Amino acid sequence: MRCPYCKADNDRVIDSRASADGFAIRRRRVCADCGRRYTTYERAETAPLRVVKKNGERVAFDRQKVLGGMLRACEKRPVSLDQLETISDRIERQCMEAFDKEVPSKVIGNLIMQELRQLDQVAYVRFASVYREFKDVSQFLDELKPMLEKRREGGHEAADGTSG
Repeated sequence: MRCPYCKADNDRVIDSRASADGFAIRRRRVCADCGRRYTTYERAETAPLRVVKKNGERVAFDRQKVLGGMLRACEKRPVSLDQLETISDRIERQCMEAFDKEVPSKVIGNLIMQELRQLDQVAYVRFASVYREFKDVSQFLDELKPMLEKRREGGHEAADGTSG
């Protein structure tokens, strides 16, 4: 494995363990040349899953795109990268279990929204506004209405997911 910092091909594994979901091996490595540490993940190779986009185009499933969309939605929110990586893993696993070769992009977007709704309501609304392509404020309010009603009915949960 090449060191991502100095590009040397001289490292050793200092820790190896199963990831939280059990579908990958997490390895901590140290470069013998520069001494820096880094993490790699080993996953079982599976048949590539394709995403069928709205326009019918088919592209390879890219876990980084799922993570990137959530990162943008969670910008400046109290959400850790570990939480988002766990969600990305869960979404990828759900898609691979439910779909043999192709998954509609709509399914992925809905899974992301379900996860964000539970994690952080502000991030959920941010993601939904882009994903559902809100054209005006009324569409935005229609999305917020069920959340606000639920809050009034007794949840008394603030819009940012905290109690208050």
